[in-house]
Parts: sequence; structure tokens; C-alpha cells
Amino acid sequence: MRKTHIGIELTNYDAIKDLKEEEQQLVESALSAAHKAYAPYSQFKVGAAVLLENGEIITGSNQENAAYPSGLCAERVALFWAGSQFPEVAVKTMVIVSVKGTEMVSRIVAPCGACRQVINETSHRCKKNFPLLLVGKDGIIKVDNANDLLPLSFGPNEL
Repeated sequence: MRKTHIGIELTNYDAIKDLKEEEQQLVESALSAAHKAYAPYSQFKVGAAVLLENGEIITGSNQENAAYPSGLCAERVALFWAGSQFPEVAVKTMVIVSVKGTEMVSRIVAPCGACRQVINETSHRCKKNFPLLLVGKDGIIKVDNANDLLPLSFGPNEL
């Protein structure tokens, strides 16, 4: 028997001003998207911003539905839109932010399992890993390789 540890390395930032200018712009784009979310049931709005290698910024927000499973998370809205409009262009960076009411939430919010799977597939699709920034009012976590959020993942190589 042999035990193995799976871990990820994170970088913590105290404030948005500590990020690179390009990342700060993405945070603002994600925050703007979050305010446009359709979340009449949870009142929990999420915004995602994706910077593509060609300089395009694609945003998405969560879209709820009374028939619960029919909604879609902000991360998947943004990544699917990017993939449909720029199928050959890799993601450079992704940012996720949440708001409750009109305020950014204090703690960071990480992507759900389904979104982690789509993030994984997106990086496989363009053969490039990308960083993910999870932004809250009380701090920011940067994961250098977004795929690290889904260890032992199932992807195209398993088919």
C-alpha cells in the first residue's frame, strides 16, 4: 500500500489593487456581469470574466430557472460563449466573483463540480492551462492552473 497526497498551490491577495492591471480589469468585468445575473430565487449573483489569448473579454452571469436544473452557472455561460464564438482561441485567465444584493460577498466562491469539469475540458480543448482568480471582498485566491480544482478528473484522454 502506498499513500499519495493531492494538493494545490494557491496565491492569496488582500485586495484587488494588489492584482495586475489586466486582472483588475477582469474583476471589474466579472463584477459587472454578476450585477446582470438572473437570480430571482437565490438572490445570489455570480459573474465570470474570461480573458482570451486574442484579447477578447467574455463575461457570463448565473441564470436561474424555476425548473431548478434548467439554470446555468456564470462560469459555464462565459466558457460556452467563448467556445462558440472563438473555438480555436485559448483562455488566458478567468475570474469569478459573487454579489448578494448590491455588495460583493466577503468570502470567495469557488466553482461547482460541473463548472470545474467544463473548465477542465476547456483547457484540454485548446491544450493550454490557465489561472483562475476567485474574488471576494475579504480577499482573493489565485489558482495558477484551474485544472488543479478538479484532481483525478475525467476528460478526453479517458475516452
